[in-house]
Amino acid sequence: MNVIRASQLTVDDAWLDRWSRFAAGLRFQDIPASVAAHARLVLLDTIGAIAAGAQEPEMVALTCRMADLHGTGGVTTAVIGGRTRLPLPVAAFLNGTAGTMLELDEGNQYCRGHPAIHVVPAALAAADRRGASGGDLIRALVLGYEIGARIGIASTLRVTMHPHGTWGTVGAAVAVASLAGVDAATMRETINVASTLGLATSRRTMLQGGTVRNTYAGVANELGLTAVELVGAGFVGEPDGVATVFGTVSADDFRPHEMTHELGSRWEIARNYFKRHAACRYTHGALDALGAILAETGPVAPDDVAALEVDTYVWAAQLDDPAPRNMLAAKFSLPFALATLIVNGNTAVASFRDPARLDAATRALAARVTVREDEAFTAALPALRPARVTLALRDGRRVQREVTTNRGDTEAPYPPEEVVAKFTELAAPTWGTDGAAVVRRAVETIDTMRDVRALTALLAG
Repeated sequence: MNVIRASQLTVDDAWLDRWSRFAAGLRFQDIPASVAAHARLVLLDTIGAIAAGAQEPEMVALTCRMADLHGTGGVTTAVIGGRTRLPLPVAAFLNGTAGTMLELDEGNQYCRGHPAIHVVPAALAAADRRGASGGDLIRALVLGYEIGARIGIASTLRVTMHPHGTWGTVGAAVAVASLAGVDAATMRETINVASTLGLATSRRTMLQGGTVRNTYAGVANELGLTAVELVGAGFVGEPDGVATVFGTVSADDFRPHEMTHELGSRWEIARNYFKRHAACRYTHGALDALGAILAETGPVAPDDVAALEVDTYVWAAQLDDPAPRNMLAAKFSLPFALATLIVNGNTAVASFRDPARLDAATRALAARVTVREDEAFTAALPALRPARVTLALRDGRRVQREVTTNRGDTEAPYPPEEVVAKFTELAAPTWGTDGAAVVRRAVETIDTMRDVRALTALLAG
């Protein structure tokens, strides 16, 4: 196995040539029909997450401030759910930020991150600018998702880093370059330039409720658009920026063989997961296990719970703060997530808002939750995400359930109609039920759309 480490002075960048040729030469008709169908579902899910996130008070205020700062002239595109159009980089930034606000955007367990929200806003902006076809938009989404996810697979970020805003910048840039129809040499340069524009993100933001974390994907989309303009203006990067950044800066290992292994036959966008719990995915296994317990016991009063015990893998075990300070921190708190499920009966967005977060019964119950790492569960990563939950009731009963995968994962996928139902729930408050249905039909038939501006016009409404 060829692994690049910080002590090496030279690297084998043959992967980059192969990747650049692959990206520049891929046609929509080369993508298997099942993969294209899944990409449409990813696009729909991401648009729904953006539209709902755009209604949060911080996003409404930020959209107004950015409109005042940048104006609405020049080349513009839809601010999804914002009922306006703004210059491309601004809209891509806002859409990427909105899509992470509610912790409901899709992800990929193998790359340990969320590729689509780093690609969709930039791709929509670039496609809108060029009047690209729907097929070209899907091709760009698939390519941007593929390279971002593969960089995440080929490297292991430092444990102190948050994955948002890192390799996703390369994904956004590749999608935009694909829509520009660049050749292989230009695609290679775009990858190199974009690789060094990623952020130095902090994992502690998500644990401590630092909502600046929600902007990381937005910045990645903006920088992906910028990278393509930089290359077009004549700027260049280093020979293999990906290997440098993800082998010596953001991570200490980069395995270039992962970038091309089964390239063109294994599609990362088809190995994604969708989310129904409005919380960090690391909580989902435990939430699914508790859900199975409650399906057996029926509703349980908070005061009847003596204790809740959670055994899980290392990343989930870090989410042990029983008293989160805001909605974001609540979404990254296993004690709170389990407590709010018992108190409210669901894990929808409202179950993490301040009225639920400040509820006395919920906070008292969260304080009775114990979270532990099980080393055997950690060893099962990334293929499995195990969790074992034990509910101890004051009457002496103990009920335990264990799960190995999250619902919605590749191994236990939601059916397409469940993802569509989620989109409707998220999008209807913005566009109404009928309006959401119009957007859904446009995305479902986007392969036949000659100009994606028919879709972006709906998204701006």
